[in-house]
Amino acid sequence: MKAYRAAILRFDDEHRPVYELDGMLVVGPDAHGRRVVRAVGDHAALAGRFPGVAVEDLRGRLIAPGFVDMHIHYPQTDVIGAPAAGLLPWLEHYTFPHEARFNEEGHAREVAAFFFDELQRHGVTTALTFATSHPASVTAAFQEAQARGLRFITGKVLQDRHSPDGVRDETEQSLIDTEALIRRWHGVDRLGYAITPRFAPTSSPEQLRGAGELAEKYSDVWIQSHVAENVDEVKWVAELFPHARSYLGVYADAGLLRERAVYAHCIHFDATDRALMRETGAAAAISPSSNLFLGSGFFDYAAADDAGMRYGLASDVGGGTSFSPFHTMLAAYYVGRAGQHKTGVSLTPGQLWWQHTAGAARALGLDGVVGNLQPGYEADFVVLDPKATPLLARKTAQANSLDELLFALIVLGDDRVVERVHTA
Repeated sequence: MKAYRAAILRFDDEHRPVYELDGMLVVGPDAHGRRVVRAVGDHAALAGRFPGVAVEDLRGRLIAPGFVDMHIHYPQTDVIGAPAAGLLPWLEHYTFPHEARFNEEGHAREVAAFFFDELQRHGVTTALTFATSHPASVTAAFQEAQARGLRFITGKVLQDRHSPDGVRDETEQSLIDTEALIRRWHGVDRLGYAITPRFAPTSSPEQLRGAGELAEKYSDVWIQSHVAENVDEVKWVAELFPHARSYLGVYADAGLLRERAVYAHCIHFDATDRALMRETGAAAAISPSSNLFLGSGFFDYAAADDAGMRYGLASDVGGGTSFSPFHTMLAAYYVGRAGQHKTGVSLTPGQLWWQHTAGAARALGLDGVVGNLQPGYEADFVVLDPKATPLLARKTAQANSLDELLFALIVLGDDRVVERVHTA
């Protein structure tokens, strides 16, 4: 076992931040040899319970749960910052040409290694990630994540139509490849598989039905896709699936809405869509920097809360503009303030942080596993330096409350704040 003495941030069962200015985090192996949180709380109250355990003194630093990114595309690492008029032109001119290269095993491995370096540099310890339509892209990502001991979820993209040569797959073979990858990787170490239709327009009804059949057969795997991101995309789906009640209804008809199903964006929803998300246990991955960058619209926080939807934050690189959870949380604050309701919503710093840690883990079905620092959770955590830059040091020194401290980190923080990353 080992203990760490520092300020500590975690969350209670009501999603409220719990903060110990002089805290102690004790980690040690569980029955399976994985590092978990053994105890956490005030240093003075805990120190006497663990005599002989080495304590690393990190006073002046903040220990917090590792960040959880609910939606990101590792093959789009080199697409970040590409200019485009909107979602569909951006896919055509940048995304698809870049993704076509991932049939090359060496290229996939090189990008995967860089991608995971970036995640670690920014304090992200769990991610639900798109690969490409090439099985080699999935294998490269899983191998790299496994070597680093990460909790990581990905899957082969399914797209058998309305896609250019190089990324378009074949219906039957795509489902065979998906099942083979599930059998090879799902549940190995800290890895999980996600059945991954790119989005409804690029999958035939037959492919979507086949994906739904696999989702029923392998009920503990994840499902991920995109829904209701862009107005033009929504119109296209209505033309392609005229009998579906809505864009989300396409996935429901295919059997792709359930627990552990995560849909990115969920912007252009109505009340029935939101109720369906709640009833099925599906979750929304909110991608605010991507939505702002591509001009897609604003996630309606108030309506989602009223409906009881699950959701969490996501960077959505490469449509998103940064790997940084701080940048994503700040973008979510902007989206809440400028959202669809006349008055907007003012998300508190604690709410924003929860959405990128414990809330995202809950939305992924990993509550009790990652995203928080409570006894029994896997010991994925970050050590943050509130004085990482001169301006941040000046601002945090004046903080008179936890909200002021966390908000200063959200507004002024970046990868320089992340001093160390620990994974179980």
